[in-house]
Amino acid sequence: MKRAIAVCLVALAAGSAASLVSVRAEEPKGEAVDYKCGDAALEGWLVLPEGKPKGGVLVVHEWWGLDAYAKMRAEKLAKMGYAAFALDMYGKGVHTDDPKKAGELSGKLRGGSDRKVMRERAQAALEVLKNCKAKPTAFAAIGYCFGGTTVLELARSGADLRGVVSFHGGLATPDPKDAKNIKGKVLVCHGGDDTFVSADEVAGFEKEMRDAKVDWQLIKFGGATHSFTNPDSDKHGIPGLSYNKKADERSWKLMEQFFDEIFAEK
Repeated sequence: MKRAIAVCLVALAAGSAASLVSVRAEEPKGEAVDYKCGDAALEGWLVLPEGKPKGGVLVVHEWWGLDAYAKMRAEKLAKMGYAAFALDMYGKGVHTDDPKKAGELSGKLRGGSDRKVMRERAQAALEVLKNCKAKPTAFAAIGYCFGGTTVLELARSGADLRGVVSFHGGLATPDPKDAKNIKGKVLVCHGGDDTFVSADEVAGFEKEMRDAKVDWQLIKFGGATHSFTNPDSDKHGIPGLSYNKKADERSWKLMEQFFDEIFAEK
């Protein structure tokens, strides 16, 4: 509070230009963070809230790689009071706008028989978040499309997470028995008209969760297709990818409620 008052006083003394600066000063500031997983050099985006964080949240990007969209989600979380780290699954500076290249990059991690590297890179990012200067003490992870698949795999690995949220992510896994390792709760936000995730895949996921006795929710949004949260989904002209404003806003609110629940637990 004292910092905000001081900034405003400087702005009043220096005129309108400084006034604009004072407004920006209250916005969470993101910073690039270099880290490694094995031989892979990675660079994520860390955004911290004002004051003590409610918790720490990993953000996993879509198949394009770490981009402005994933960073924006991390910034929104920081405004809500969470320490947020938008991780890097591909390597420092590796991202694309080409669907073919995106498929190749994500396929190398998603297509393995055990998804070992996918899990390891997500876990490496979780360690960065655990040890950041804000020192959050409880953790969750959210992911979009490829990122939704990633956070589910991170949970299946037994990671120290109170919960994960998958937005229009793939739900299949090489070994459904790994669900027994899940320590937290699971929320899946799924497009009711998603043609990228088959009905059999959804049913298989539900069985996996039931068999492992996981505390899970799967919410379907009518009229929503794959990648329904990203306003740029339509620009590539890929059939079955489109933005749905209502589903985007509703799913985010569900995530907020989910976080209120899991981070209130002792």
